[in-house]
Amino acid sequence: MKVSIIIPFYNCAYIDQSINSALRQTYKDIEVIVVDDGSTQYVEKIQPFKNRIKYIRKANGGTASALNTGLRHATGKYFAWLSSDDMFMESKVAKQLAYMQTVGARLSYTAFKTIDQNNKVVNEIHSRRMSRNVLQKLLLKACPVNGCTVMAETDLIKQAGWFDERLKYTQDYEMWCRLTLHTHMHYLDEVLVLYRVHSEMGSAKNGAGMVKESLHIQNKYRQFFKMARKKGF
Repeated sequence: MKVSIIIPFYNCAYIDQSINSALRQTYKDIEVIVVDDGSTQYVEKIQPFKNRIKYIRKANGGTASALNTGLRHATGKYFAWLSSDDMFMESKVAKQLAYMQTVGARLSYTAFKTIDQNNKVVNEIHSRRMSRNVLQKLLLKACPVNGCTVMAETDLIKQAGWFDERLKYTQDYEMWCRLTLHTHMHYLDEVLVLYRVHSEMGSAKNGAGMVKESLHIQNKYRQFFKMARKKGF
């Protein structure tokens, strides 16, 4: 059962480490799709991997457009997103896929560790298993889901609609809200992702924009979640 790992890339110095971690997966039925979103720096770091990945270069359009481009080229039954500055643990795909098949999940996320620019572990972040209703209530306050820990059926993403390209910073948050209207988001309490915290990351540079978009998402889904509960969904 193939898993498509999509890596959006834009001027990121850590891209080679990210690709390496995807290619080192113990689960071998994967395809690694790197979507170059109009980069002008660090493109040479991709060159050594080009015979082992799908490389797609496009005009700059943001993370959501890069993810959507990757999804249009994906042939896997499952989709996993890996940011170009983060890394997967070697067993990430194998363990998460096995978990999803065991519980019958179409969508899941996991725990993760934060690392610094030198790959030193800073922290370990865990969530908890919760009902769809409880998760939706939590989503109306903040996003408890790290996007790179998510694995989903590719058809589920397409069924729900693509990532919203109007959102520059919170396209993942909006998508997880939307997907909970379609299915339950299961949680695997195991660290399978290394999430890099550094001064050049988007969330460090675009705090005000993220807050504005987050408030918009919360207001939008407050109504949708309320309607879903009335329908008993």
